[in-house]
Amino acid sequence: MNRLLPFVLCAALALIGCGGDAVSYSAPVGINLKAKSSDTANATVTTQKGISTESGNPFKVFVDSARRELDGKSPSLVDLTSLTLTLGAGSVGVASLAEVFSGRVDILFRMEESNNTYVAGHVENPTGSGPVSLLIDFDSKAMAADDYTRFLDSKFHVVLRGSAAPSFIDKGADADFQSTFSFTAFE
Repeated sequence: MNRLLPFVLCAALALIGCGGDAVSYSAPVGINLKAKSSDTANATVTTQKGISTESGNPFKVFVDSARRELDGKSPSLVDLTSLTLTLGAGSVGVASLAEVFSGRVDILFRMEESNNTYVAGHVENPTGSGPVSLLIDFDSKAMAADDYTRFLDSKFHVVLRGSAAPSFIDKGADADFQSTFSFTAFE
């Protein structure tokens, strides 16, 4: 039994040594958006919603939880690790993302006050009802300092924008979307 003690101590020290890695906290955040055929302008579907207006304010919950995990500190970096888009079951007149969009679709963060936008992710020609994975473009390190503070304070809108499918414009459809973000916050 005494022979195991050095191994147990070494293993414990090795785990403690891992403390040099960045402390992080991860969580998914969802937001629901709506678009109507009649709101299409210049062949572009655009809809947006304040992140803090989503039921339960999940982004604030994420940031507050991250701060608790980071011993009360605000995260110095927030990575977007995945982003999906789903056509909601409550949609009327469309059954596929391809019936709404044709070409590139972007999800952006538009900051309050500055109106600066940061592309979260994009997808080309989404099909099916989803969830469809978007390519991640977001880099919180590229944000202006004031915008990063607004970001952590949930002072931004999620904007969904894409080229309208030709049939969507005249369809009289109502499309419900859910975007789900997986964020990781680092010390």
